Amino acid sequence: MADCITKVELSVSCSDLLDKDVGSKSDPLCVLLQSTGGDKWTELGRTERLKNTSSPSFSQRLRLDYRFEDVQNLKLGIYDIDNSSPDLGDDDYLGGVELTLGQIVSSKTVTRPLQLKKGKPAGKGTITVTAEEITDNRAIVLELEAKKLDKKDTFGKSDPFLEFFKKGDDGKWQLVHRTEVVKNNLSPSWKKFCVPLQTFCGSDLDRELKVDCSDHDSDGSHDLIGSFMTKVSELQKAAGSAVEFECIHPEKQKKKKSYKNSGVVLVKNCKLVTQYSFLDYVMGGCQINFTVGIDFTGSNGDPRSPNSLHYMSADGQNQYLSALWSVGQVVQDYDTDKLFPAFGFGAKLPPDYTAANHEFALNFNPTNPYCQGIQGIVEAYRMVLPQLKLSGPTNFSPLINHVSSIAATSAQANSASQYYVLLILTDGEITDFDQTRDAIVRASRLPLSVIIVGVGPADFKAMELLDGDDGVLRSTVGEAVARDIVQFVPYRQFTQAPMSSLAQSVLAEVPNQVVSYFKMRGLEPLKPQAAPKS
Repeated sequence: MADCITKVELSVSCSDLLDKDVGSKSDPLCVLLQSTGGDKWTELGRTERLKNTSSPSFSQRLRLDYRFEDVQNLKLGIYDIDNSSPDLGDDDYLGGVELTLGQIVSSKTVTRPLQLKKGKPAGKGTITVTAEEITDNRAIVLELEAKKLDKKDTFGKSDPFLEFFKKGDDGKWQLVHRTEVVKNNLSPSWKKFCVPLQTFCGSDLDRELKVDCSDHDSDGSHDLIGSFMTKVSELQKAAGSAVEFECIHPEKQKKKKSYKNSGVVLVKNCKLVTQYSFLDYVMGGCQINFTVGIDFTGSNGDPRSPNSLHYMSADGQNQYLSALWSVGQVVQDYDTDKLFPAFGFGAKLPPDYTAANHEFALNFNPTNPYCQGIQGIVEAYRMVLPQLKLSGPTNFSPLINHVSSIAATSAQANSASQYYVLLILTDGEITDFDQTRDAIVRASRLPLSVIIVGVGPADFKAMELLDGDDGVLRSTVGEAVARDIVQFVPYRQFTQAPMSSLAQSVLAEVPNQVVSYFKMRGLEPLKPQAAPKS
């Protein structure tokens, strides 16, 4: 029987969180983790961070697959974030809750006390989680501005932001989106944003919506400027020309007969778009092309020495090969010809062993570097290893640029037919960090993802910087990546885990990266080919 998989979206709010910041309330963020067996957890997503609030209502929803046949143990953790690093180890833990997705789905809404650890409550803190099944793949794209908003700050103008609420089945208002804050401006323009239609209005174009325009205060006590009611069918009238809504402050309206409004909000543009999934692209015939690069630099140690990362154990294995097998077995299913170009870098080659080569065919055949399946790469590796002289420096950019040039050629076809994944296996001592940064920024505009698996005990700080999760990776001239395309994982975290868990962690971001590229280019999935008649 085929897996019965449904997409579910969780919305999270909390009340009475602990205050960990001196002189102000906490800056909370919620992280969703799923159990991968034992006491191992994999992060599935996190909400935005809200400033100065002990009762946050997060607008960023958390999406995951609901599998009826699995017990999906989840952990929701609330952290007080005081820095820009993605690592939660240096942030204060405000409490969490463990429950199964089945419990949330069957109740629709669950409220639980937060615990610092089992049996130890986190003060009076509670968390409320609501689940909604995702069945609609449309999204709403909105662009808004405001004119002549009321001034709320004594010194300076207001700092306005918008919050959108939909009316829930219980009659209560549910937050569905919050814009950014525009500082010191009574006629602000907010950035264009996109929200799944199901999140925004339950896919009902006539469902009542409420929009609050508020003045942001750093202490969390935001002042309402005014509100208006609408529905998507009204917002859609902005397809041709702007639609205006008066912001009304109910208290002011009661007090003053002459009160007109507290400013107007203009919907400059509104359109509904289809959000395609990774499976839409794959089933439409998109090929995922897999390329491997293996680090043969001197810092790995002499392959004949048992201390070397390239040393083969009696059963012909080492960390490089284990990582290759684990990731390769998953990716090869999406590549029909199963021919994978494989390269080495950082070694001197026979017969003369003069200069280090930073991009050589693993099978020593530069005109045809393809290996047959993952097994073919393993065989080529075992064959060339005794013939190489490990050298240096550790340069990533030649290999990234090589695969980028192939991806750039296929990108000219202007169809969602090819995507490239480059797997780099390395001991992490990178030398050409700046050139690699520049190569990644250029590659972020191409159909390419780069996965780096760090082998061995090194300090992988540079690798973590390339994985732009904690801030945006920029080139040497300050150009930001168009999208996040690098995923870094240290192999040592998985030495005791089942082989599949490394692949799950490494490949988790690839589907979204594929979708983000084709979305950026405005490319729809190809139409699936009809199956040949037998």
